[in-house]
Amino acid sequence: MTDNVPMRSNNRVAIRGALIVLGLVAGISQTGRGQSNPTDSSWSTSSQPIDQTGTANPTRTRTTHSEADGRVIEKTVVEAKGPDGRYVPYSEIERESVRVNGTTVRNVERSYGRTADGQRTLTQETKEESRSFPDGERKMTRTISNPDGNGALQVVQRALIDSKQVSPGVRDTRTTVFSADGSGGLAPTVQIVERESQTDAKAVEFSRSTSLSDGAGHWTLSEVREGTTTPETGGGSTKEERVLRPDANGKMAVAERTVSKSAGGPAEESETTETYSTNVPGQAGDEGLRLVRRESTVQRTGAGGGHSTAQRVEQANPGDPGADLHVTQEAIDIVRPGANGTATQTSTILTSDSNRHLKAVWIDMGKTDNAAAAKSDAVAAKRPK
Repeated sequence: MTDNVPMRSNNRVAIRGALIVLGLVAGISQTGRGQSNPTDSSWSTSSQPIDQTGTANPTRTRTTHSEADGRVIEKTVVEAKGPDGRYVPYSEIERESVRVNGTTVRNVERSYGRTADGQRTLTQETKEESRSFPDGERKMTRTISNPDGNGALQVVQRALIDSKQVSPGVRDTRTTVFSADGSGGLAPTVQIVERESQTDAKAVEFSRSTSLSDGAGHWTLSEVREGTTTPETGGGSTKEERVLRPDANGKMAVAERTVSKSAGGPAEESETTETYSTNVPGQAGDEGLRLVRRESTVQRTGAGGGHSTAQRVEQANPGDPGADLHVTQEAIDIVRPGANGTATQTSTILTSDSNRHLKAVWIDMGKTDNAAAAKSDAVAAKRPK
């Protein structure tokens, strides 16, 4: 079997799962997928991408989902075309989420690959347990394990996340990440301290500091993110964020700034994010903050229940850093409801060529018998940068 199966061949559910496995820590907000909905439900989604460049091995993906009595089971299977032209299993992700009681949720996610002879083999396991307390405190433990040479699971990373309501309108979250130390144990490698404060009835201030261990018991501040989110008159909001990183002298200095504005109503929502950075393509990096990227997203809902999401990315040109931003990518998702609660989804990715003409390079066509899930995936789709 060829190995050039693109990650984008996975449907949106698979992508979200992979990000949870591979991401460092996404914060206490990911406290589990278990729900207390007593209604049983099941659905399936399938998709098959078309690589317009013809360089990727064809794949197809199917996800099945069922939930009952507080237990959610989901399985995503990616198949790739083999040498004989038939589709054979390539990778799988299995997820199980159980609501133990009113305060505790346990999640297990297992990723599988295939050996050279086609046998299924476990490649990673992630376990999470999240608990909530009457005083507003929330705790989560996330453990990631990989198989060793003998196939036995070994813990390679553990994250402890503790979020507390320290005062009215103020929440602090502390995350400590432990990684394998090479001698069979785990050692702290990353610390993240976050604070979110409701400054008044409208604005929210936030900060996030990340420190890295030097392995000898000392911590070095590597990044600080801070900013505010303010609602706008008539709807929407503005979010401004500064990113500070060590400069050439080791002092914290502003390296990046982002401004995000959202607006919209029942039928259309839009968001634009502009990124200013000292790391300007084609420049030495001492020119101060310059606009290097603009990302705009428009979501529309039709009268018949259809939904579309269009995302445009503009970036600086390394060959002409003084020029205006130019469009480098567009991504379009269209969801159309069908009969009996079904829906179809078409996702198209276009990138610019050397002449700055946009051409479709990826088309993903899928269907589901859960229209609500398809709509949610279209809105939350993550695009390659």
